[in-house]
Amino acid sequence: MAKKVVATLKKEGGISYSKVIRAVKSDKTGAYTFKEEMVPSTAVQDTLKK
Repeated sequence: MAKKVVATLKKEGGISYSKVIRAVKSDKTGAYTFKEEMVPSTAVQDTLKK
C-alpha cells in the first residue's frame, strides 16, 4: 500500500510534496519530540514559521 502512495505523490503534473520534520520541546519533561508532516512544496516556509 505504501508503494501506491509514493507512486501517486510522484505522478507527473501533480503537486510536489515535501516532508517537514520539526523538533518540539515538551513543557512537562523538557525532552524533544519530532513531528513529521507532508506538506505541499509551496507551503514549506509557512509551516516552518509556526
